[in-house]
Amino acid sequence: MPKQPTRKVQNLASYVYGVVPADLKSPPETEGLGDPAGKVRLVRHGEIAALVSDIDADEPLGRPGDFLAHERLLDATAAKAPVLPFRFGGVVANADAVVAELLEPHHDEFIAALRELEGKAEFIIRGRYVERAVLAEILAENAEAESLRQAIRGRPEELTRDERIRLGEIISAGIEAKRDFDTQQVLDHLSGHYEMAFVREPTHEQDAVHIAMLARTSEQGRLEETLTAFGERWEGRVDLRLLGPLAPYDFVVTDQQGV
Repeated sequence: MPKQPTRKVQNLASYVYGVVPADLKSPPETEGLGDPAGKVRLVRHGEIAALVSDIDADEPLGRPGDFLAHERLLDATAAKAPVLPFRFGGVVANADAVVAELLEPHHDEFIAALRELEGKAEFIIRGRYVERAVLAEILAENAEAESLRQAIRGRPEELTRDERIRLGEIISAGIEAKRDFDTQQVLDHLSGHYEMAFVREPTHEQDAVHIAMLARTSEQGRLEETLTAFGERWEGRVDLRLLGPLAPYDFVVTDQQGV
């Protein structure tokens, strides 16, 4: 008789996504990370609860889709209730350990942080320069840059190496200065529509604006309208967009040791 394949026994552990108020009825997303995806549930203690799902502790985290599943759950939750997001990779032994190691010892500070976040979420403002427009600005404003551009036009790269390097330096410095100025313009124009703001590092050389804002979810419509009106001034120069509501990653992120 042929031998039946043995089924791998999973070494289950609890993956923790974040902390929410205990009165949240159910997770907005039912599937977590892992393959197959773990079912997300609430582990409650007092006035708070942890969003958790079972994972195989012997399987490494970080597979394609794991981080996206982590963020997807937290962002969906932030649209419905305050949430303290945990850093990616938070694993404890089981549901009892979630209570004993996380919820019970940090109950008061977690509930205080959740009360501060009541009715709020993170929004991201991204802006990227239209390359042709920003280069035209820099060349018009900097005589040296325009002179260098004329000097290298139509000439072999190997004969104009120094000029090209210098022009690149001027353009890079020009974009950086414009980024600082334009970021402050957005912050000033949206004053009153957000409670806190954090300027993120650029992720692309042509980034114009990259700001995280903590704002009331009830203000989302007005925030969108104000940013859209402001963006009309930059039409053809900067492409602006608003992302959110998101979990407040830039303002409060928890780990296994608490806030």
